[in-house]
Amino acid sequence: MKVAIIGAGLAGLTCAYELGTAEGGGIEVDVYEATDRIGGKLFTVPFEAGPTDMGAEAFMARRKDAVELFHQLGLADALVEPSGLGSLVYVDGRTEPLPRAGIMGIPSTSEPVAHLVSAETAARIDAEGSTDGFAWEIGGDQNVGKLVRERYGDEVVDNVVTSLLGGVYSCAADDLGVRATIPQLAAEFDRLAAASDNGTVHLSEAVRNLEDARKELPTGQGAVFNAFRDGYQELYETLAEESGADIYIDAFISAITREGEGFRLKGGEDTVYDHVVLATPAPTAALLLKQVAPEVAATLKTVQLANSVVVGMRFATDEGLPENSGVLVAAGADDVGAKAFTLSSRKWPHLAERGGALVRASFGRFGDDVPLRADEDDLVDWALDDLQTITGFDGRAAGLEEIYVQRWFGGLPRFDEQHLATVATAREQLASVVGISATGAWAGGVGVPAVIADARAAAQEILKQR
Repeated sequence: MKVAIIGAGLAGLTCAYELGTAEGGGIEVDVYEATDRIGGKLFTVPFEAGPTDMGAEAFMARRKDAVELFHQLGLADALVEPSGLGSLVYVDGRTEPLPRAGIMGIPSTSEPVAHLVSAETAARIDAEGSTDGFAWEIGGDQNVGKLVRERYGDEVVDNVVTSLLGGVYSCAADDLGVRATIPQLAAEFDRLAAASDNGTVHLSEAVRNLEDARKELPTGQGAVFNAFRDGYQELYETLAEESGADIYIDAFISAITREGEGFRLKGGEDTVYDHVVLATPAPTAALLLKQVAPEVAATLKTVQLANSVVVGMRFATDEGLPENSGVLVAAGADDVGAKAFTLSSRKWPHLAERGGALVRASFGRFGDDVPLRADEDDLVDWALDDLQTITGFDGRAAGLEEIYVQRWFGGLPRFDEQHLATVATAREQLASVVGISATGAWAGGVGVPAVIADARAAAQEILKQR
């Protein structure tokens, strides 16, 4: 069986590994990557001080399926834990501790966010449970920003929720769906709505129930997040090597056409493939499917992407850098352009061991054209200026020794309140197209474990067809 995988990011390489190492063998895998490297949105750059991630830097360590794969790949000793230092949020020209309570910044009472909102908003949060509930369709979705604004007010969304969700999805809360991004909250709304006489629910009650459930979880499970000591290159290079696949970089596939019962790739090897896996962003998959699956192409074309930029900076000294893991920026801050700073050498002890300071600045949310129009010198200047404005740390005086600017054009899909329905429709349509599969962040979720799980599931479906 000959399989072509288009895209050598995490999804494509995971799928190749699953196929290439499956019991019984009999599968030949070719992987095509349009850029000049593998890894996709995972990207480790060779700073002189050591390998440094300029894409994702951590993963949810509580996802045991992903951790088991890393152990299977022989990478157990490469996993490291964070320092546990708290984060800050920059609001109205000052930094404040980021609330640890609540669900993705949504509180059940005003107490954890009282220092970030007005007294009027705090009173509104505490009174939410005594007002009329809101209608929730079981199994449906609603816009996060709209919902929280209506129940708690604008300050909670702008100062807290968008800051947290923006770091994960490169979108404001107003661009995201509850079920698409906070599925545990949507599930609790489902439960409450099912038990309600009129199908209405309260936000504060749902969040409080989730907080109570979290308190009952067993302790001693280790850190919530882990990273790779030498960056994600350890993962994607190992997947590539262990897969046994032939991987072609700078290989731009422009079309998929049918040939007999198989498929031929325009821009690929002179081969007819039994199966093709699209491990690309949804809009790219839509373009490639126009001839062989036009209905699926039309569905995936509706998925929109968010652009972003990461500016990595290494300084000679960390003197004056806050003892925090990072700083998020509230929406609407007009004195800075960055959306967040990761104080990487504070967050990760293995990076602190290198000496000096490592800081990552992030720019861009959905609809923001900063990643498209700004030149590198401006981005670095903005990063240095904003870092000083927010934290007081003068990066220029500290000695800026290394810089790397990474633009992520269409880095993440927008998980709005229609996204899960779009994914479900695309999957249903693809099920009737024999010989074509699709996987990636748009399908399984943006987190590393979610991408891995979806890619492995896609590979298992192919293995059933041997």
